[in-house]
Amino acid sequence: MSKYDNIRPYYDSEVNAAICSIIDHPMLDAMMKFSFPLVPREEWKAQLKKITSIYEFQSQFIYQALSEVLAKSSDGLSTSGFEKLKKDTAYLYISNHRDIILDTSLLNVCLFDNSLVMTASAIGDNLVKNPFMYELAKLNRNFLVLRNLSPREMLLSSKIMSDYIKELITVDNRSVWIAQREGRTKDGNDATHQGVLKMLAMAADDESIVDYFKRVKIVPISMSYEIDPTDQLKIPELLANANNIDYVKSDNEDFNSVLSGIIGQKKRIHIHAGDPIDAELDKEVAIHDNQNKQLQALAKIIDKSIIGNFKLWPSNYVAHDIMNGSTAYSDQYSAKQKEMFINRMQHRLEGKDEQARSLFLGMYANPVENKKKLEK
Repeated sequence: MSKYDNIRPYYDSEVNAAICSIIDHPMLDAMMKFSFPLVPREEWKAQLKKITSIYEFQSQFIYQALSEVLAKSSDGLSTSGFEKLKKDTAYLYISNHRDIILDTSLLNVCLFDNSLVMTASAIGDNLVKNPFMYELAKLNRNFLVLRNLSPREMLLSSKIMSDYIKELITVDNRSVWIAQREGRTKDGNDATHQGVLKMLAMAADDESIVDYFKRVKIVPISMSYEIDPTDQLKIPELLANANNIDYVKSDNEDFNSVLSGIIGQKKRIHIHAGDPIDAELDKEVAIHDNQNKQLQALAKIIDKSIIGNFKLWPSNYVAHDIMNGSTAYSDQYSAKQKEMFINRMQHRLEGKDEQARSLFLGMYANPVENKKKLEK
């Protein structure tokens, strides 16, 4: 037994048995019909039964599935920054987080296309309570972030996860993806939570955190969707938070968000890989004399990269102008694009009040405001 067995993805030696255990599951059947519509069921089943590694599963099936998702529900994926990264090198990708499944999945498409090391990716265990989703996550090299623990259990779990991330990167030469905060950003304000960095730093042990973070090679990732297919689903939680009401998720809420994110319209998508954070660790982090200040400085460096490299779309500029009753960014969108955004918003918010409208606009407008503040 390894101390990581409760959280790790499958080893390659376990992959074939796991695939065979879900081969007749109706959710897999639906997924394969979407991804391989012209391939007979018995044919794809026979091919799946030959898979013996996560790499084969990802490259032969998941990659194709994502290609279909992009073809059917987007106007294309563009990238930048990946050409600066070194092949055969593991990085720690710290990313803004908007979509439960697609963020990390599309990053791995970019890494695969650029012949870079793909990631093991952190995912909350609350998202894989469904047995099929649990198997699929472990087959897709996800490791679990355990939620709803006591303070003592959380401390122990954080240390185990931190050590696991360190081992993946420094021993296994496996890149890692982790969100800059717990849970998705629902209001458009991407910000790195210091607690995430504190957890990562636990693996430094006797090493300085500056030297440790140099060793794991942090690369900030900026994920940008022109349209968020889950925007409407995020409104109830935003309304509850705005009114200081405890928000309780419905039983199928996470699954509905996963499904909506995959099949819903996203229009254009852009993913930017920032420069590896190295020199900044000496210039802006090491100068501080305690860990809290060092982590605060590192969070600011990551935020500067993620916000600065975030791709703004006409939808962002339209929302910002509507929110502020202005035409300041009217050169960034056409009259037709504005009309389409307004029509979509009205449809998504049918029956909702002015507060819901303001929150909806905010999730698109806030990235414009944040970039403006950064530039100042």
